[in-house]
Amino acid sequence: MINKMIRHYKNSKIGEQTKIREILQQTALLGLERQGFFEKAAFYGGTALRILYGLDRFSEDLDFTLLKPDPNFDFTPYLYGLQRELASFGFDMEVKQKEKNIETNIVSAFMKTNTLMLYLAIGEQEKAKKTISNEKVQIKLEVDTDPPPCFRLENQLVLNPVSFYVTTFCKSDLFAGKMHALLYRAWKGRVKGRDWYDLVWYIQNKIPLGIGYLESCMKQAENLKDDEKLNRDKIIHLVKEKIQAIDWESAKADMRPFIQDPERLAIWSPEFFSKLIEHLQVENI
Repeated sequence: MINKMIRHYKNSKIGEQTKIREILQQTALLGLERQGFFEKAAFYGGTALRILYGLDRFSEDLDFTLLKPDPNFDFTPYLYGLQRELASFGFDMEVKQKEKNIETNIVSAFMKTNTLMLYLAIGEQEKAKKTISNEKVQIKLEVDTDPPPCFRLENQLVLNPVSFYVTTFCKSDLFAGKMHALLYRAWKGRVKGRDWYDLVWYIQNKIPLGIGYLESCMKQAENLKDDEKLNRDKIIHLVKEKIQAIDWESAKADMRPFIQDPERLAIWSPEFFSKLIEHLQVENI
């Protein structure tokens, strides 16, 4: 099954580690599903958009949110099932939960392994010969234990390594979550170009923004007063203000490793995004 997944990337220009990362991500999702994780949580973020809806960029991490707030959520039994599933496919990976910071609602864990040993385990000797001996593959998993309300769920099919369903947000609410991150994400002084790339994807695909869930996210984070309401004009105004504050060369640099054709970023500028956001569609509430 793993070799079949690798062959799927035969004509792709992406790096070998990116290919194996996506295979590991999908296998990890299968392990979580078989452990009952998606009865309590939903898969969202850039990797969800990539795996479930065909976003044409690659992503590093696996992001989840609980369906109901639970400050005492224990990720451990689900991680055990995930590790067991990975092992059944020949992936000998360390899976470990990070000690929770009391100041955050995020529970984090990491999957990591030696790339050379991973290739040898799945019979990819030629790729192993080209791999640096101490090279690592690492994937972060994060679970939001205090989700904003008002999101809408659906089940989506994942085809590899076997067919299974995961719980996720509808596309409009995924867009709303991305919009909130784009407007308010603190990223250690860097610009997360991936947020802006995803904005282009949502608008090009004419996906309406889930304004109800965005409003919920903003109120929980105190970006919007409880008695305030959002509308399309206000959202466009906020995005245009953000556009003027962005270092677009930094945004492009962040994005280049995640796409096959970096020339697509040449158009990125304040003028381009200001025109783009005028095509925003929002859901009626």
